[in-house]
Amino acid sequence: MAARGAASADEPAVREPDGRSPDGRAPGLRERKKRQTASRIWQAAVELFVERGFDKVSVAEIAAAADVSKMTVFNYFGTKEDVLLGPMEEHVADAADAVRDRAPGESAADALRRQLLDLIEARDASVGLSDSPRTVQVLRLVTETPVLLHRAHSFHLRRQQFLAGVLAAETGDAVLAEVAAAQLIGVRNAVFAEVHRRRAAGDPLDQVATDAARLARDAFDLVEKGLSGYAVKA
Repeated sequence: MAARGAASADEPAVREPDGRSPDGRAPGLRERKKRQTASRIWQAAVELFVERGFDKVSVAEIAAAADVSKMTVFNYFGTKEDVLLGPMEEHVADAADAVRDRAPGESAADALRRQLLDLIEARDASVGLSDSPRTVQVLRLVTETPVLLHRAHSFHLRRQQFLAGVLAAETGDAVLAEVAAAQLIGVRNAVFAEVHRRRAAGDPLDQVATDAARLARDAFDLVEKGLSGYAVKA
C-alpha cells in the first residue's frame, strides 16, 4: 500500500455505472431504470463523501440524498464501500477475458497491451483518463481512505487470480501462471497509478494519456524480454 494520500499501484480503476449490460448490449427498460437508480445513488454518495469524508457519511444519508430508501441502497450495494467501488466489480475479469478471447497466435502480453492501449486511446474513465472532475475526486477519496484502499487492493488481487486461472488452464502450470499474471497485472497497476498520480496533480489529460501509452509499451516490452538484464548492479 502507498502512504496515505499517495498514488499506489493498488489504486482502483474507478468509473461511474455506465448504463450498459455486462455483455455490451444496450439494456432494456427495466435494466435502464435499475442502472439509473444505481447511478443516482452513486452520484449522491460521491457528493457527500467529497464534502464530508467517507467515514462521516451514513447509508441513511446517502439514501436521503438519492431520494430512495435505505433498503434500496442495500439492494443495489451490499455495503457502504460497495456504493463507491461497486462499479469496479464490473471490470474485475476484464484482463482475464482479454487473454481468454485473444486471437490464435497472440500472446497474453500482446492481448493485454492491446487492451490497455485501447483504453488509453479512448480516454476511458476506468483508467482514470476522464476529464470529469468527479473521476479525480473519487480517486482522491480512495487514496485518502484506508478501508477503501484495502478494498481496492483486494480487487486487484482477484483480478490477478482470474488471469492466473486462465493462464493455468491454457498452460497446465499453475505456478508459472501465477508468476506471469503478477507481472502482467503489475504493468496495468503501474500505468494506472501513474495516471492517477498525474491527474490528481492537475496535469493535462492528453499529455497524461500520451505518456501513459508510452509507459505501457515500455513496461510490456520489459516483461516480455524478462528481467535477466534489468538493474544489474555495477
